[in-house]
Amino acid sequence: MTHFKKLVGSRCYLSPLSLDDAAKMAEWENDLAVTLPLGDEAYNTTSQEKLTEDLRGALQAKMHIFGILDLATDQLIGRCVLFNVDPVNRSAMLGIFIGEKDYWGKGYGTQAVQLLVEFGFYLLNLNSIELGVFAFNERAIASYRKVGFKEIGRRRQARIIGPEKHDVILMDLLADEYTPRYIQAYLP
Repeated sequence: MTHFKKLVGSRCYLSPLSLDDAAKMAEWENDLAVTLPLGDEAYNTTSQEKLTEDLRGALQAKMHIFGILDLATDQLIGRCVLFNVDPVNRSAMLGIFIGEKDYWGKGYGTQAVQLLVEFGFYLLNLNSIELGVFAFNERAIASYRKVGFKEIGRRRQARIIGPEKHDVILMDLLADEYTPRYIQAYLP
């Protein structure tokens, strides 16, 4: 598989996804440990064929979807995306997951979010980026806070998993609240 270093950090980089990535994405999207913290992905059965079709559509629509790759090994470890991009109000939603469990809790997700935020603020000229995260996903919440996201609200008991009811925490980050870390290497 060919990947390109679109935005590079100190431990990972973002690359446009290719159709060849669909097999790895199907593996992750059928792993409850990966998808339960994400949302609807946990409730859907996803085939490689369906992901290939979805990825083809995303690429044709020029969606801002990236693979997250380990800088040292070029291994695909996750996926991140800016979606619901609103060019009038200069806003978007952010989604991310690290599918390779060996990379959990080591800062790769935080750095991938930083890279994606910088892409949004400095290349798409966004003013705000929003996300939703389940209240039980403490590792993700800590990562988002480290990047600078702030809680702006809650949807109470918005996700029910078995007998448990969980809030969804809404967070956002404004462009003037963020200090770039990586994009400066590309700026004139």
